Amino acid sequence: MPADTTDIDDIREQARRWLDDDPDPASRAELQAVLDRLPTSAPELADRFAGPLTFGTAGLRGPLRAGPNGMNLAVVTQAAAGLVGWLAAQGGSGPLVIGYDARHGSRQFAERTAQVATGAGRPALLLPRPLPTPVLAYAVRHLGAVAGVMVTASHNPPQDNGYKVYLGADLGGELGAGAQIVPPADAGIEAAIRAVGPLAEVPLGPPGQVLGDDLVASYVERAAAVIAPDGPRDLAVAYTPLHGVGAAVLTAAFARAGFPVPGVVPEQAEPDPAFPTVSFPNPEEPGAVDLLVALAESTGADLAIANDPDADRCAVAVRDAATGWRMLRGDEVGVLLADHLMRRGVTGLYATTIVSSSLLRAMCAARDVPYDETLTGFKWIVRAGGGSAPLVFGYEEALGYCVAPDHVRDKDGITAALTVAELAAGLKAEGRTLTDRLDELAAEFGVHHTDQLSVRVDDLREIATAMARIRAATPTALLGHPVTSAQDLLPEADVVILRTAAARVVIRPSGTEPKLKAYLEVVEPVADGDVAAARARATEAVAALRAEIAAALGL
Repeated sequence: MPADTTDIDDIREQARRWLDDDPDPASRAELQAVLDRLPTSAPELADRFAGPLTFGTAGLRGPLRAGPNGMNLAVVTQAAAGLVGWLAAQGGSGPLVIGYDARHGSRQFAERTAQVATGAGRPALLLPRPLPTPVLAYAVRHLGAVAGVMVTASHNPPQDNGYKVYLGADLGGELGAGAQIVPPADAGIEAAIRAVGPLAEVPLGPPGQVLGDDLVASYVERAAAVIAPDGPRDLAVAYTPLHGVGAAVLTAAFARAGFPVPGVVPEQAEPDPAFPTVSFPNPEEPGAVDLLVALAESTGADLAIANDPDADRCAVAVRDAATGWRMLRGDEVGVLLADHLMRRGVTGLYATTIVSSSLLRAMCAARDVPYDETLTGFKWIVRAGGGSAPLVFGYEEALGYCVAPDHVRDKDGITAALTVAELAAGLKAEGRTLTDRLDELAAEFGVHHTDQLSVRVDDLREIATAMARIRAATPTALLGHPVTSAQDLLPEADVVILRTAAARVVIRPSGTEPKLKAYLEVVEPVADGDVAAARARATEAVAALRAEIAAALGL
């Protein structure tokens, strides 16, 4: 249906006001070209002005394009001005430290943020080059910053960028020092952003101080110290940064820790914002690690490791005698790391999220270890337990692991990779593998088989419709067993949780991508030590559960 003439006139007027205030000639030209194509371009123009990007699970994140509903210099200037104003209003002292990845626009957005900070009289410290998100999170605490900004869209498609905010100890408190923002800070910053006046009136100062490589060296030294200094180091690792910024830091950390330097996938070794060899630069996506597995196979590697483009996530592939190389699920890596730290004698709180496997809960209960479970997102994980016990490990099934909260209070794909390597090297010295350790855990606690039903949509209304359907017609049985618990976490979170005696389903929209996700888990006891038979039964049950949930969601 053609857009109403009145609507077109209104959006045209909004666009003209935006053009008058946009500080970037390139995005002004882009938006003017859309205006020149009216009325044909009315749907596109309406989408660009459908509303401003708002702070969500990971701060700002959206497509690189002109207009308020995109990532561009105008939006970043406004966001930086709002953030800096909010920091001042809270009485926060100290510099603002800013990092950025190698995506299109990242350096420009970081430099503009520094100018806005110095223009408001606050020192700005820029990381020396495109670097992993964990380095920025480390820098916030290491440098005593009032806050940190990381310009990255993590593992989103190439056309996206984003803007994460971290708080220092002054405003974040003990649990939130160096962690991503949570309510009410996010709402306060959002309100301050909306209160920013014309961008021409935002004072811009000097470019700030560019930090030296000593910061990176400090991060690497501390990362290498996360693992025990005297363990086995005989391990051949194949690695990919997926065209991101992780390679230099990860290989330096491995060398500093005494491991052989991993072999790096040559086609993906250098940062490239086009991500030319993958459809989506996310290790979880089909095909994303094909080149990594090929390298591991051709070089006889013991282990294959991938970071996502900003290196805060870590994916692990292992050689399976029956099926060849396979990616471990995030839950498998999570429980391996937790078990390893427990065996190393690391005491304190272990935490995960409501969508992760229940195996960590079972392990902690059996071993009398403090445990907590949070909403999804590391901003919640690092605050687990409310300070009742010091957090020593947290993970989420989406390949995020925090193995050293005193080093980086966020997920960190570099230290996670080192800790996986430490575990794998120790097992190799005993003639065993990561899969052997997984079998041991299954024999002790049962097979906790997890999977995910993930549906990417073009229209977010499809997600709302599916969530409404599951709430209106909640299944009373799954896999032939009665649903013993049906939780709806609204209004705190848009999450529905279904449980039977041996299965669990958690349904929620993604906080960072246009996806609806259903997290599936089946627990299958191991009879007579036959782990393989239990895994086969669990795999079959999860496949049936996936079909039942897809039907219930109308997908």
